[in-house]
Amino acid sequence: MNGISDEQKKKDFQMMLACSTHLGTKNLDYQMTRYVWKRKPDGIHIINLGRTYDKLLLAARIIVAIENPADVCVISARPYGQRSILKYCQYTGATPIAGRFTPGTFTNQITNKFQEPRLLLLTDPRTDHQAIAESAYANLPTIAFCDTDSPLKHIDVAIPANNKGKHSIGLLYWLLAREVLRLRGTIHRAQPWDVMVDLFFYRDPEEVEAQVKEEQERREAPVDAAMDSAAAGADWDAPQAPVAQEWTASAAPQTGDWSAMPAGGQMTGEWGAAEATTNWNP
Repeated sequence: MNGISDEQKKKDFQMMLACSTHLGTKNLDYQMTRYVWKRKPDGIHIINLGRTYDKLLLAARIIVAIENPADVCVISARPYGQRSILKYCQYTGATPIAGRFTPGTFTNQITNKFQEPRLLLLTDPRTDHQAIAESAYANLPTIAFCDTDSPLKHIDVAIPANNKGKHSIGLLYWLLAREVLRLRGTIHRAQPWDVMVDLFFYRDPEEVEAQVKEEQERREAPVDAAMDSAAAGADWDAPQAPVAQEWTASAAPQTGDWSAMPAGGQMTGEWGAAEATTNWNP
């Protein structure tokens, strides 16, 4: 299907299973029933990953149909999806809106952040409801990652997936970005994408700070180890090398007597004595 080999498709499904993309919630919206495969004994619904994969390919084809990549607006108000949409927009050229969505961005022309996109890509229809409401006023087609409890009102293309886990959101955006680049011809379909999926995962700021501290400690550790080894290699009790000159040796004999007569044969007198060569009062 669409030039995708069975081996590649198998790897993609294994990645989605590892990231818990197939796990939904205990609640089920009546419009999402068609995308649910089964229900676990604990009440959690399992999403059909075959439908998820097909909808990802469909969404990629719609995105590629937009001539200007910047006309695709990607929105995520949830913290877990903000890093993912920034990375997605970095590789595909879309316009990100991470964090709080300012009301009136699509409808109020006097706002500073007014935009007129041609396509919307949402992370969660429940948290991004303001953008969906404004897209209905502006007739904007909308693609969204929908969980089992997500409302599908004003959603044109619903991609059934787990949109609450940080690994699931990152993997979905990574798969979508890879398919968009393949359809554009930027990367070859037979070769794997050299961008790691870990770059799309949300990272806790505390974990980032801890990692930076560990790297600094690793950089400082070799210097301290080298100084300790150098100090340990030196033997402080070993006899020192002989000094080139003996400071306690007798000084060299004086070449002259300071109290001897000067070369002229006459004493010059005391330094404090007045000079008698000139009489100022004749």
